[in-house]
Amino acid sequence: MKVKIISLAMILSFASSNAFAKEFVLIDNEQGISTGNWSISNKDTSVKAPAFTVQNAVLTGGKQAGSEVITITSGGFVIKLSPTRGMGILSVEGDGVRMGWDSPVNEVVNPANINLESRGGIGWLEGFNEMMVRCGFEWTGHAVEADGMMYTLHGNAGNTPVSKLIVDVKDTAPYTITVKGLIKEKTFKKSNLETWASLSYVPGARSFTVHDVVTNQGDYERDYQIIYHSNFGMPILEQDAQFIAPVKEISPFNDYAKEGLKTWQTYLGPTKGFDEMVFNIYPYGDDKNQTKVMVANKTGDKGAGIEFNLDQLPVLSLWKNTDTLKQGYVTGLEPGTSFAYPVTIEREQQRVRKLAPGQSAEFTLTYRLLAGKKAVDDYKNQIKTIQGEQLTTVIEEPMAYE
Repeated sequence: MKVKIISLAMILSFASSNAFAKEFVLIDNEQGISTGNWSISNKDTSVKAPAFTVQNAVLTGGKQAGSEVITITSGGFVIKLSPTRGMGILSVEGDGVRMGWDSPVNEVVNPANINLESRGGIGWLEGFNEMMVRCGFEWTGHAVEADGMMYTLHGNAGNTPVSKLIVDVKDTAPYTITVKGLIKEKTFKKSNLETWASLSYVPGARSFTVHDVVTNQGDYERDYQIIYHSNFGMPILEQDAQFIAPVKEISPFNDYAKEGLKTWQTYLGPTKGFDEMVFNIYPYGDDKNQTKVMVANKTGDKGAGIEFNLDQLPVLSLWKNTDTLKQGYVTGLEPGTSFAYPVTIEREQQRVRKLAPGQSAEFTLTYRLLAGKKAVDDYKNQIKTIQGEQLTTVIEEPMAYE
C-alpha cells in the first residue's frame, strides 16, 4: 500500500521554495521528520507529461530491515537508489538493458549491520552490490592501518545514512526530478565534512546526472578523496565485451594486472579463479576537459556510458572482476580524484586533495543507458572524437606497490 504523508514542515517548505517547484522533505533529523513509505506521480502535480512516479519504501527483513529505497519510474526507465546507503544507486533498467550487477550480497544492507573494520578492514564488501557507490569522502582506496587508525576499504560515505532527504519536482519543462541527501562525516578532532549528494532525472530520458558538493565545515584544512565506483554486469558484460575510453596513459595496478595489459580493452566471460584485475588510467578530455567512457556488449547494442570532468575527477580506475556469476561477474568504471591504492600511497604520490575551512568541491557525472546499436555507436564515436589522433601510452609496471 502506498502511503503519502505531508507534514507541516513540508508545507512550509513548499511556501518557501521556488514557485516553479515542489520540494518534499522526507528526512530531516533536525526537524524530526522521517516520512517512511511515500509516493508521488505527475498526476499529483501540475506536470501533465511525460508520466512519472517517485516512491520511497522502507524495507523489512534480514540485514536490509530499515533500509530505504527510492524508485524513479518513467516510460519503462527505472532508477533505484538508497538514501540509507549514502545515496548509492542500486540499479538502472530500461529498454532491455540493465546498469548494475548481481552481487552475492542480494539485500540492501542497512549500515547498522556492517562493521567496516571486520575482515582486516574490508567489511565494506558485506554491503557492496550497487551500480554506483561513493567511495570517500574522508578517504578511499584499499584498507590500511596507519596514523594510529584503520583506514577501512573505500571510506564511510557509502555506509552513511543521509541526515536530510529531499525530493524536488520542477513544474516547468523539462520537469526535472532531483533527489538529494545530506551525508555527514563528522568525528571529534578529525573530519567535519558534509556532502549534498544528488541525482537529477528528466522524465522520459535515458540518462541522469549525479551532482555532489562536499564542504569542509571545520576550522582546519582536511584531506578528501572520492571514487565513483560504477559497476556493470550482464547483459552488458559478457565474453568479448569492450571497454572504450580516450586513454592518455594506462598502467597496471599491481603485478597481477600486468598479465592483462595486452587485452585491457576486452573482457573474458565468467572465469573461475579470476582474481580482480585493476588498471590505472589517465583519460584525455575535450576542449572543456570533459571526457566520456563506456562499456558495451560484444554485438554493440547494449552499453553504459559515463561523462565527467577531468578538472574534478582526473583519473579513472578500470576494475575487471570476471569471476563466476555466483561470485560476482562485474566490471567497474571508476572516475576519481585518486586511484584505489591506500590513502598512504595516494598521499605520497600527491593525489590526495585538501579542502580549506569552509571550502567546497563539486563533482558532476552524467550516466547514460545505451540501448540499440545506434545509441552505442553514437557514444563510441564521441569518445573517438575526444581521442582523435592522440596516442595511448602503456606503462608496463605499476606506479606503486601496496
